[in-house]
Amino acid sequence: MNRSSILVTGGAGYIGSHVVLKLRERGEQVVVLDDLTRGFRRAVLDAPLVIGRVGDRDTVREVLAAHRVDTVMHFAAYTIVPESVREPLKYYGNNTCSTRSLLECCLEAGVRHVVFSSTAAVYGIPPSGLAAEDSPTAPINPYGTSKLMSEWMLRDVSAASPLRHVALRYFNVAGSDSACRVGQATAQATLLVKVACEHAIGKRPHVAIFGTDYPTADGTGVRDYLHVEDLAAAHLDALAYLRAGGDSTVLNVGYGHGYSVREVLQSVERVSRRRLTVREEPRRAGDPPALVARAERIRSLLGWTPRLDDLDTIVRHSLAWEERLQREPWD
Repeated sequence: MNRSSILVTGGAGYIGSHVVLKLRERGEQVVVLDDLTRGFRRAVLDAPLVIGRVGDRDTVREVLAAHRVDTVMHFAAYTIVPESVREPLKYYGNNTCSTRSLLECCLEAGVRHVVFSSTAAVYGIPPSGLAAEDSPTAPINPYGTSKLMSEWMLRDVSAASPLRHVALRYFNVAGSDSACRVGQATAQATLLVKVACEHAIGKRPHVAIFGTDYPTADGTGVRDYLHVEDLAAAHLDALAYLRAGGDSTVLNVGYGHGYSVREVLQSVERVSRRRLTVREEPRRAGDPPALVARAERIRSLLGWTPRLDDLDTIVRHSLAWEERLQREPWD
């Protein structure tokens, strides 16, 4: 094996599988590490899959050496905010401690580049609802804190070694591959667009709005919904930036405008041509009223140019994926 490879941790999951797909389309050599507790073997498609945990040093060392890995794209993490509030140590163990272990192995193996899957949850509740990369970080849930701690480790490792990184702070990821090859297949998912589309095809009896008394235009939470294909493209742009000698950095990934929960549900009704049964529930712990990206920096630094900044398009691709899963369930 002469060419170096890209290790994608969590590459059998929702976002990781879309990035693997784009990397393979570009001819990159990729290996996936995933324990399949929340990912799916079928999502990996034609890339080699190693079943194992990121926190298992022996497994990671073997993969890095056997595949001559020079870049790691790190997605493996638990990501459900309410679960993190209920089980904080689960998140600090799997997200933060495993990242520390991974970075230790990366330094030993001479890995040059890391692209890290971070989150807008590191910002907590920005007073204006808008968050830029230099906004204060004040996470309000263990999920956000676990990711911020990983960012800090990356920052310090990059300062003390040749390894360079890009940490991408995602806003609300939604949608599926436009060709319907991969998508989110997690049972009991909590992402609003997926939940609403599942309800629209009859998989769920209703969809819930958690909180109708937020200080927003219609009382429901506002988020910056980002198509997963545009997010995947941002990872390839980050890789190109690092390969060209770019310095370590942190970047928001979002469109810079938000939609309320009610607006999302209206889009699902519009696209599916079905009336949704909506239940209004109390607020969930750890949910900010509004969270929208200031995302000029990623466009100027990486040249990132989103192609799918349209709520109905996001919903249309999500709905097509749910209809495929209904015909061909993933298990």
